[in-house]
Amino acid sequence: MTDAQETAAASSLRTTGGAPPDDGGTTASPVSGAPTPLLEPREGVPDVIADEASLAAVIAAFAAGSGPVAVDAERASGYRYGQRAYLVQLRRQGAGTALIDPVACPDLTALGDALSGAEWVLHAATQDLPCLREIGMVPTRLFDTELAGRLAGFPRVGLGAMVEGVLGFVLEKGHSAVDWSTRPLPEPWLRYAALDVELLVDLRDALEKELDRQGKLEWARQEFDAIASAPPPEPRKDPWRRTSGMHKVRRRRQLGVVRELWETRDRIAQRRDVSPGKVLSDAAIVEAALSLPSTVHALAALNGFGHRMGRRQLEQWQAAVDRARALSEAQLPQPGQPVAGPPPPRAWADKDPAAAARLSAARAAVSALAEELNMPQENLVAPDSVRRVCWEPPAPLDGESIAAALSALGARPWQVEQVTPVLVAALSA
Repeated sequence: MTDAQETAAASSLRTTGGAPPDDGGTTASPVSGAPTPLLEPREGVPDVIADEASLAAVIAAFAAGSGPVAVDAERASGYRYGQRAYLVQLRRQGAGTALIDPVACPDLTALGDALSGAEWVLHAATQDLPCLREIGMVPTRLFDTELAGRLAGFPRVGLGAMVEGVLGFVLEKGHSAVDWSTRPLPEPWLRYAALDVELLVDLRDALEKELDRQGKLEWARQEFDAIASAPPPEPRKDPWRRTSGMHKVRRRRQLGVVRELWETRDRIAQRRDVSPGKVLSDAAIVEAALSLPSTVHALAALNGFGHRMGRRQLEQWQAAVDRARALSEAQLPQPGQPVAGPPPPRAWADKDPAAAARLSAARAAVSALAEELNMPQENLVAPDSVRRVCWEPPAPLDGESIAAALSALGARPWQVEQVTPVLVAALSA
């Protein structure tokens, strides 16, 4: 038994990080004493795997290991273009901890294949799965400790809070936002990365027990299966529309400027492999769109295009503005994207008062049920699914039709079972 398992066994759940209430509405009794700082991995900080021979040895070791495998990945968000992985961390009983450089070893398909039969333990799995998929690592089974914490009713579900609250150890989190594309990676960063998977399987085991105690373990398994089997997301349509501050931009010509500047920035950022925000800020794009400068001199006077920007850079941004200014009316983007499904809820009272009343009743009923089950409403049922059912209720309005509608919208069986009765009651009333 590991140190963490011994700590977890001493108490079903510590409350340092906020444990969920038990069936009687009280929190589990805290273990006496302050949480223990976790400063060093059990076997020390391993060397980074950066060549094929070392990778082959790791693959063999992890294939021979037993039990679930803890998996994490570090990206360089805010520093590099895209969301690729710059370090992959794994830990498994019998294999220890491995730190792999996916820049030096860009194809980890063999490692993914070696672990395909194992359960992967990740924290906030949907954040790491896309970058892991890019390098050939795709789980067939997983356990998401963050999602497990949400379903179990923990108010704080960050990895540090969960490890402290459940296992009684404090993780050092000072390097979460560093530039992981740095080479060589500093030793303190590697220690931090190794510690991120040090107790992940222990956390998984404790949360499984808690979910089972609350009668939610099958619910969690359905959620984990849905994540593991989900296809890669479709590319976002018109990603430039997500520019921060877009609510200020109303006219189509201004929208055209945002689009031209965003797409120019994206090409430059991709070519230079830097975060788009380091090329030009969203605030500067919006400022230019609102001002519609006609000359480089006018552009240079705007916030975000100041004295540090060279003439050549200013000219490329002005050229993008000029391209937007030259577009015909037919070429300009429309103010809003076509949206499938119901309109925004704020418009319901005017468009369909009866639907607005249904939505209000349904939201109240779902909120009450979520509170009763001690979990966030969005984990009980997707808010969009509730909106769609309320906008166009199925006929006849009964349990069978509501259940079929929720299932068609992607709700898992446990969600359908829990939510259907309260929606039928709310919509019937």
